[in-house]
Amino acid sequence: MDGQHSERPRSRNTADRVPSATSLNPRISSSVSMSMLEPSHMKAPQDSACRNQQAHPSGVLPHKSMSSQAALMFKDRKMFMEEAYNSAICFKMLRDIGSSELPYLQFVIKRVRNMAQRSPSLVMETIRDYFTDNPQISSRHKFRLFQVLENVIKASDCLEDPWRRSFIQLALDNMTKSTELEDTYQDAASNVLVAICRHSWQTVAQHLETELLTGTFPHRSLFYVMGILSSHEELLNQEDRVHWEELLAQIIVKSVKFLDMDLWSKELLEALTKPSQTQQEHPPEKAFLFTYYGLILQAAENSTTVRTHLQALLETSHQWPKQREGIALTVGLAATQHLDDVWAILDQFGRSRPVKWTLQSPTPKSQSFEDLQWKWASSTILLAYGQMAARAKTHILPWVDNILSRMIFYFRYSSWDETLKQSFLSAILMLVGAISRSEGAHSYEFSQTSQLLECLMVLMEKEPPGALCTTSRQQVIHIASKLCELRPPIDKDRKSRLLSTCFRSVFALPLMDTLERHTCLFLEPPNIQTLYSQTLEALDHMLQSFIMQSPTASEMKFLLMHLYPWLASEKVHERQRAAHSCMILLRFLNHRCFLDPKEDFRPMGQLIGMLGILCKDPDSVTQHFSLEGVGQLYQFLMHQKEAALQEESHIPKELSQPGANEASPWSTGDQRTASSLPQKVMSPEDTIFHQDSSRAIKEIMKYLTATELTDLVWTVIEGLGSTSAFHMQAAAELLLAVIWEHGAKLETTKVANMGRAIHRHLCSVHVPKAKKNVLQAITLLARDHTSELVAAFLDFSMPLDSHALCLWKALGAEKSISRLVLAVLLAWLKERPLSTRAGNGNAHPKEKTYLYSLAAMNTLHELQFMQEFKKVMQEAYPQLLLALLTQIHYVLELNLPKAKSLPGQQAQEAALPSPQSTSLEALKSLLFTTGHWHDFAHLELQGAWERFSSIITYPQGVVLLARAMVKNHCRKVKAMLGQLLPSLQSQEERERKVAILIFNEFLYSPALLEVLPTQAARTVLAKVLCDPSPEVRVSSLQALGNILFHPEKESLLRAQLPHFLEGFFQKSEPVVVGIMNTMSEVLHQLGMQGAGAQSLNVAINVHIFFDDERDQIRAAAMALFGDLVDTMAGGKLSDLQTQVHQSMVPLLLHLKDQCPAVVTQAKFAFYRCAVLLRWQQRHILFCTLAWEHSLSARHFLWTCLMTRSQEEFSIHLAQALKYLHSCHHMMTWAILFIGYTICYFPQAMSQMLSNRDMDLLLHAFEDLKKDPAPSIQEFATRQLLFFQKVSPRSQK
Repeated sequence: MDGQHSERPRSRNTADRVPSATSLNPRISSSVSMSMLEPSHMKAPQDSACRNQQAHPSGVLPHKSMSSQAALMFKDRKMFMEEAYNSAICFKMLRDIGSSELPYLQFVIKRVRNMAQRSPSLVMETIRDYFTDNPQISSRHKFRLFQVLENVIKASDCLEDPWRRSFIQLALDNMTKSTELEDTYQDAASNVLVAICRHSWQTVAQHLETELLTGTFPHRSLFYVMGILSSHEELLNQEDRVHWEELLAQIIVKSVKFLDMDLWSKELLEALTKPSQTQQEHPPEKAFLFTYYGLILQAAENSTTVRTHLQALLETSHQWPKQREGIALTVGLAATQHLDDVWAILDQFGRSRPVKWTLQSPTPKSQSFEDLQWKWASSTILLAYGQMAARAKTHILPWVDNILSRMIFYFRYSSWDETLKQSFLSAILMLVGAISRSEGAHSYEFSQTSQLLECLMVLMEKEPPGALCTTSRQQVIHIASKLCELRPPIDKDRKSRLLSTCFRSVFALPLMDTLERHTCLFLEPPNIQTLYSQTLEALDHMLQSFIMQSPTASEMKFLLMHLYPWLASEKVHERQRAAHSCMILLRFLNHRCFLDPKEDFRPMGQLIGMLGILCKDPDSVTQHFSLEGVGQLYQFLMHQKEAALQEESHIPKELSQPGANEASPWSTGDQRTASSLPQKVMSPEDTIFHQDSSRAIKEIMKYLTATELTDLVWTVIEGLGSTSAFHMQAAAELLLAVIWEHGAKLETTKVANMGRAIHRHLCSVHVPKAKKNVLQAITLLARDHTSELVAAFLDFSMPLDSHALCLWKALGAEKSISRLVLAVLLAWLKERPLSTRAGNGNAHPKEKTYLYSLAAMNTLHELQFMQEFKKVMQEAYPQLLLALLTQIHYVLELNLPKAKSLPGQQAQEAALPSPQSTSLEALKSLLFTTGHWHDFAHLELQGAWERFSSIITYPQGVVLLARAMVKNHCRKVKAMLGQLLPSLQSQEERERKVAILIFNEFLYSPALLEVLPTQAARTVLAKVLCDPSPEVRVSSLQALGNILFHPEKESLLRAQLPHFLEGFFQKSEPVVVGIMNTMSEVLHQLGMQGAGAQSLNVAINVHIFFDDERDQIRAAAMALFGDLVDTMAGGKLSDLQTQVHQSMVPLLLHLKDQCPAVVTQAKFAFYRCAVLLRWQQRHILFCTLAWEHSLSARHFLWTCLMTRSQEEFSIHLAQALKYLHSCHHMMTWAILFIGYTICYFPQAMSQMLSNRDMDLLLHAFEDLKKDPAPSIQEFATRQLLFFQKVSPRSQK
């Protein structure tokens, strides 16, 4: 502090202002007195050009009046007093800043600057006088005075020559002075010199040049001033800047000789390696010194000298970032004229032991100072190579591959850290920039670019996935973009990996809030929003550069292919970012019109599909970008089509680029479109509002080709598999819209695969509305592509899962389409190739063409139970029946292995049904679901389905089915005949076999003659005699012997009936069975006429054998009785009514016969009798007979039998009592029968039963209580108690 004023306290009293200020220093008093004696124009010389003031002329005063002269003297005195006052105030402020705190210091500087703007000479004079009169003030006080002086000089419009000389000398005297403030004091004095440069830089430059060229290494302050002058562009105007650089070049040339001076060189290295106060930033003098050194080496002509100095510089410390950058800068500047020398020195330095030690060496926990000096030497080398490339300019092209190879080497083999990464990126950026500035770069082929791209991808992958704190990502993307512009072009695989890596690194970053939280602890956190925007902008620029390099539709498709996964991402922010990049790329493509209009833009359909889905995104920003992308696509499409039309019509076209003032009907307000679009597209009526994405998509779809529409459909189908609910639902809506509008335009060859894909993704569609839209789309698509969809669906219809069933239902939603679906299925069913290895389950897939036929069969089986196909199934019943019968024969021919259960499979998990069982089940369900259950009942009750399980017995099954149709007077016989006649001419032998077997049976139907006269039927059969199949010829020959063609056979056959009845009493069981079977066949041949008057006699004789001890005879007798009843169906019942009634109980009780054949014939005969007696509820009766075995079923049968009439009641009860002496099973059934009767008719039973019958019943119930079946035991117990109550004997 200034000792002169240290003991005087600062006072703010009014009395201490001016008087004290003027009396403290005699210098001020003398100045004031001198000012009073001298006129103002006699003061220090002033530059009239700067001050713009004119001196008062001396010859004016004598011509003035005395009053005027008095007024002028008063004015001069007033000015004098004001200047004196201001000078005193300024002096006081300069004195006070020595002991002031920082806030007051800032206030003083501001006050002094304001004063200097009004009276610069006064302030400068006061400052100069203060320095002159107070040489002993403290360094800190002087430091602050220098700051004030710097600001005053900066604030002055002009600096007069005396002040300039005075202050230059003042600065020069102090800028090299050593004080306790060290560099800070020197910098403050140097800043005064810098401020003077604003007014007269040449004078300062002369002093600097003189000091630099003395031969002694200059003081740091000189380099500080030169560094400020060189780095601060605002200090000098353009012209002065040029002159300064010329002067600097001259100084550099003159300084070359100092390189050979050891002391000078030594001090230079010491200055370069001197640690700074902060190693994060270079002080101006050090930054300039590296440049100065490099320029001197650049100007040097001695190669040895250059190498020596570079070697010495590289052997200094590489610990600090700015030091490494400075060394690299010096090396790069030297390389401008000494490229070979620099290359040799860098190569030599890279091979030195310290550098080799740092490569691939693990970082030790504790490092010495020497280790830290060399740890990042490879980073310095990388930066040096970058500077070398940047400074060498056009000479660098032949060196590029060599430099790149060295950079890649140090990148791969150096210890990885953030320092190496930043150095590598900086170096590559400098190299790429140098290549870009070289005019001949595109004529070179660079061999190392692919390897460099690999390094960049590795670097990008190492970026932290959850943080964005540096510009590394955008630097990598920028470098990669530039590298891809060079020759040779990178291959597709490497470009694909580059795109994937960049997209993943940028799009997968967390949300902005998360990114900002990662930087909350930083001292100077970066602007994350700006940083990300710049990174995304770099990525967009890379995509645009790819298009510019290869302006083809295939390149655009390639880029979009890598963008699609991100557009379909499950994360909102990833979709948003991808949609933005996609929109920017489309905007660029649309505005530049790069692509050839003749080239098919294949990505159009797929891109519209993706953007159309994203237009329904729950995120409004993504919607915004997607809709604008659709608008850009629309404009692009219109440009392409317009160009193509004009090309075809040979109309010259002026390509008009979209202007900034042309509004687009698609954009969101900031986009424009070309006015050259067709008027019908650009008219306001056709403008698509921004909010209505559905209309937008429909509008653009009008202009798509069939291929593009197909791609669009494929895209939305793939979208159905998304796990995102909105994505799936949007895809379903878009699929429905496309099919609704343009389903007929889709490529027919692709529809089948579309159907398969929809089935594959349908399991993922868990939103009901979306699933409904998909199925409705299938319905619409089937209008124009039925056969393709049916063929596709057959691929996954064996077996059918729930999703496949939904798709088949959708095909049948419209009746007209369901008919076509059925027709196509029948056509596939008839595709029946025989595999050479049909019995081998390991046959080659090409040999399994029969699978389509089996799949069609399986599908037809399932469709029979669908409401959508119910009517068409009934309409197509004849075709279906013939087709399924033929299919059974085909499956038997294939002789496929039966499905087996897997080892360890649970018992309840049945194996997949075999084709044999499926074909038979399809036939059964056809009969049952189309209302032909009567025919089904005939075959079920007589066990005829077993006949279809073997190729040998198959004809019998067909005959029994056809016979059932005739017996039941089937309404479809006429329609069947219409199908049979063409089938007899079929190319397939199996189809002709089925047709002739059915035709033979239909000869017994009265409906035949309504369709085909007798002679015509004979003619048909006669033609069939020429069939190549022996079996068909035999069947035809048998049919020609039908009674229809030979009426005389009726009397002959009836005449044989008495002889057959006599044969019933033969002792041989086979003979009797044979006679009964023959008699059944005779009755069948007699047709509806039957046995006529002999029917009663036949019935009586047959009834005798119902209880025969021989099983086969019982079965044959019941079968014959049923055939006899069949011949009477539709006629009068009086002849056989009694016999039928008397047969009901025996037939019912034989349902529990020990012989299965007897049980089967008893069921069938009982059902036939019920039909003859016209019982109600015959369908329930059939189901009970066929499948029910419980007590409730027996009760139902008892009810049907015993509730008819009193006459039948007594007959049935009497017959039941007879069976109490039968075998155990039948006796049990008889007891149950009587038990039911006792419960419901106790009064009648008490009147009809004798004492003997009652005793028999009591003993029977007692024995029945021991039956192994619990239900029978319980029933017997209850019946015994009830019987004891109602029995008169028990009451007595």
